[in-house]
Amino acid sequence: MRWKILVIFLGGLSLAACETTPGDTGSSTGAAGGGTMNSTGSGQSKITSNSLASRPESTGPRRGSQEDLVTNVGDRIFFDFDSIQLGPDARAILEKQSSWLKQNPDVVVWVEGHADERGTREYNLALGERRANAMRDYMLALGISQGRMKTRSFGKERPVDPSSNKDAWDKNRRGVLVIQ
Repeated sequence: MRWKILVIFLGGLSLAACETTPGDTGSSTGAAGGGTMNSTGSGQSKITSNSLASRPESTGPRRGSQEDLVTNVGDRIFFDFDSIQLGPDARAILEKQSSWLKQNPDVVVWVEGHADERGTREYNLALGERRANAMRDYMLALGISQGRMKTRSFGKERPVDPSSNKDAWDKNRRGVLVIQ
């Protein structure tokens, strides 16, 4: 038993020895991130304030990404049972999504329609398609080019919540914008 613990400990120790530290990264010339590093004579490098100022700041999701859309605008709207009507909340989110798309003119999206588990597969695929089309048509009216939006339906095939209750059904009746 002690041998097993010793072997596991030594294995973990050897993996830890392979870890790189922030000072180990950089180019072969000693400059990291395009800044300047000065040698202190003791084999260590000193980072100047100039090199820190030139490093890009990580301030959140990459602009135009799915994460940017979800974080700053929201990627989904919800529908009532057996409906394709866009309620006030859904229209407000679609307006924000349209503004976001205008700020990111190179982004092309899938407009997805989903349904809850009630109803036949065929009926829910058709309902999901009508929901996706309703979202697309509203964004077209807001000035988004049709060439930037493609629709597809998943019907009840991709539930967010696989439970069989009202809360799950409310979550699954949705339309989602997905970056291509």
